[in-house]
Amino acid sequence: MSLMHTNRSLPPFDGYTRMRPERTPRRVRAIAALIIATTTLAGCGASSTTGSQADSQHSTAASGTTGSFPVSITHRYGTTTISSRPTRIATVGWASDDNLIALGKVPVSIAKNTYGKTVDGGFLPWTKAALDKMGVSAKNMPQLHDESDDIDAEAIATVKPDLIIGLQSGMTKEQYGTLSVIAPTIAYQKVSWGDPWRGMITTTAKAIGEPSKGKKLIAGLEQRIDAAVAQYPQIKGKTAAVMYFDASKLSQFSVYTTTDVRPQYLNDLGMKTPASVTALSKTTKNFYTDVSSEHADQFKDVDVIVTYGTPGLFKAMQRDPLLSTIPAVKRGSVVVIDSTSTLANALDPSALSIRATVDQYAKLLGAAASRVK
Repeated sequence: MSLMHTNRSLPPFDGYTRMRPERTPRRVRAIAALIIATTTLAGCGASSTTGSQADSQHSTAASGTTGSFPVSITHRYGTTTISSRPTRIATVGWASDDNLIALGKVPVSIAKNTYGKTVDGGFLPWTKAALDKMGVSAKNMPQLHDESDDIDAEAIATVKPDLIIGLQSGMTKEQYGTLSVIAPTIAYQKVSWGDPWRGMITTTAKAIGEPSKGKKLIAGLEQRIDAAVAQYPQIKGKTAAVMYFDASKLSQFSVYTTTDVRPQYLNDLGMKTPASVTALSKTTKNFYTDVSSEHADQFKDVDVIVTYGTPGLFKAMQRDPLLSTIPAVKRGSVVVIDSTSTLANALDPSALSIRATVDQYAKLLGAAASRVK
């Protein structure tokens, strides 16, 4: 696929780009030297003490039933042991920062967002709103590091984290090795960019010693989703798929597979995965796959299509001789998520994005579902 995207939200961005040539063992040693110059490494465990007011604002006292340490978390690249309660946590990839904040912890460093609607130089609106509600001052806001074509490990090292979480990410083995030099690092569980939101919250809560808080957060979000969907009963049982169409190149499009969290979120909202998408998903381990528009007719079992795009996309799809044969396109049951809108960053959910956008998303899905006869 010739499209070039630099954000997780759109294909074909499958993780980060290949490690830059300079990301060699020598580069890793340079990062290690930077860490040694700024802080004392805590071996394979996470530090549990801080020495400044800023540090204290990046931690939350344990409440309720707490987990004991050390804890071990298994992920794609092995097992990470956290020896004591972490207080300075950096996140990489998608949604780990939101889930951490929803659990009451303020990260010291998070990825800068450049897609969709952002505020204050790279925060997602709901992330910044939650931080403001927590009373985090401007000087204690998380540092925004760059992940546009690689993880800026040097920037992360400068904030001296004692834990790095990258559950919803495309972290490579090399990147994991580099980050592990800085602090104990948790990578994604099985498939890059494929950690479901419930699993992310559960793992994050375990890592910070707050398992009961994680369970409570999940239960609350499930109730929030149920309440939103209850307003639009026409959604329940309809088949739906998340796709990507480019109005300038309609000869092919992308379909997000069942390993991706976006179609999984549609299942949470009461919609079913079409057999066509299930079958297509078996042909790849990737979170998306490209399809020639010549095969558009295989998606006749999709009741509702959700796609990223621009305001003129839907009309272009209806004019296209191939795409217009898809029943969902023909009848207008297509939800086009404007790439400059808040929802553009909410289709793959986090604890904060669900709270902020599920009502709006359910309304759009309900409108599209109502056109299905």
